[in-house]
Amino acid sequence: MPPTAQASGHSSTGPQSSTGADSLHVACPHCDTLNRVPPARLGGGKCGRCGKALFEGKPVALDARRFAAHAEKSDLPLLIDFWADWCGPCRMMAPVFTQAAAQLEPQVRLAKIDTEASPDLAGRFGIRSIPSLVLVRHGREIARTAGAMPLPALVAWVHQTLQTAG
Repeated sequence: MPPTAQASGHSSTGPQSSTGADSLHVACPHCDTLNRVPPARLGGGKCGRCGKALFEGKPVALDARRFAAHAEKSDLPLLIDFWADWCGPCRMMAPVFTQAAAQLEPQVRLAKIDTEASPDLAGRFGIRSIPSLVLVRHGREIARTAGAMPLPALVAWVHQTLQTAG
């Protein structure tokens, strides 16, 4: 089992662990190590392996190698932006997605997957148009939407979806 870290930082209400345990598993956005974080301390702390911050308020670039740690093993819901460099609406959506990360962390981790660099992941999720946003919890898709949207609509969609998904 990878090293774990006890997080320190500001108090925040976060997602409950699926196991009902006293801590959540949170993947480090830098080295992908799973860290145990008490729910009351979600939003702070450093990785037990690399020592970098567990939350920085910005999206994480994922590829097939890094995907499992963040989408399947972490207890945080993961909002994935499937995009490509040549896509105009994707370029419009990029700054909005970055702003959303600052607002949604630590309750949700945001990630970007380049469909050109990771066609296997795009295929796994049946991505037919971009940008496509897919919300995943423990490796299972719970919702998706396609197309660029303004920040308030994106944040509201994530909050509403998580509330109805339980």
